[in-house]
Amino acid sequence: MKKSLAALATLGALTLALTACGTTQAAPDKAAGTTTSTASGVGCADDSTTTSTGPVELTDAFGRSVKLDKPAAKVAVLEWQQIEDVLSLCLTPVAVADADGYRTWDTAEELPKDVKDVGTRQEPNLDALFATEPDLVIVEAYTRDDAIIAQLEKYGVPVLATLGADAKDPIKQMLGTFDLIAQATGRTERAGVVKDEFEAKLAEGEKAVTGASLAGAPFVFFDGWVDGGNVSLRPFGQGSLIGELGEKLGLKNAWTGEVDPAYGLGQTDIEGMTTIGDAMLLYTGTNDPDSESFIDAAKKNPAWASIPAVKENRMDAFPAGIWTFGGPRSAEQIVDAYVDVITK
Repeated sequence: MKKSLAALATLGALTLALTACGTTQAAPDKAAGTTTSTASGVGCADDSTTTSTGPVELTDAFGRSVKLDKPAAKVAVLEWQQIEDVLSLCLTPVAVADADGYRTWDTAEELPKDVKDVGTRQEPNLDALFATEPDLVIVEAYTRDDAIIAQLEKYGVPVLATLGADAKDPIKQMLGTFDLIAQATGRTERAGVVKDEFEAKLAEGEKAVTGASLAGAPFVFFDGWVDGGNVSLRPFGQGSLIGELGEKLGLKNAWTGEVDPAYGLGQTDIEGMTTIGDAMLLYTGTNDPDSESFIDAAKKNPAWASIPAVKENRMDAFPAGIWTFGGPRSAEQIVDAYVDVITK
């Protein structure tokens, strides 16, 4: 994974440098004050859920009041999880940040090719963004005073600020962000469908792994990158979304190192990974076309071969294109990937 694609924010000493005009097609619905919308998200071709049409007033993740005369239909989105969420709600954004990156790293929902790309997630081209005339901009922030919020508000368009993650309850936080976007777009009925499907997927996964040979096994999920010949590894510890989903399926997260309070991410090198004991290793399988494989680079270090899971070939890559910081649809992909490993 490219270091720049992993940039999230400075969330404490251990946080790593990981860091819309397509419109909703709507037809009158039988119920007054609603419309039926479709787009390119999973299951959207046959979607019959309704979109409310009345005024919207909600409080975002930072206590900010967001008021709309009607649900947002032309939405610009500046982070991948929220792009995925909008698509899952059967809406097509009018603008997004880093469209090509999204298509590489998040395959849970397909982003139409004609959606306007307005630059990077870290430094979007705001003039290009507002040229698409959105009625709402969705951004991921870390504090109420985040500079991006103030920059966007200067354009006089409502801004919905969402929180990227919360290690106290990553699944609840992921679903909470999805709910906020559903409220702003009048798609709460659709959101209920998606959340029910996620819960059903999780229940199916729990049932599928019952009695499997790897049920209950210790694991460490990680990703990484190569910088100047050095391999940096990022274990997903307690409080990470992917770690929590693994434990929901009965596995035991074996990473005991310190993690940040938002994403549950740790930081280590190859030598640090030798401390995980007998845990199996799982890692991000998406290949960054612009960077050296961190797994190939790790193999050059003799310490890598000393890790029991490496020595005994108990290491599996998750399928390419699963965004480990995504929404409900990404979470479903994660569950499927775990089940495949546990039941193989």
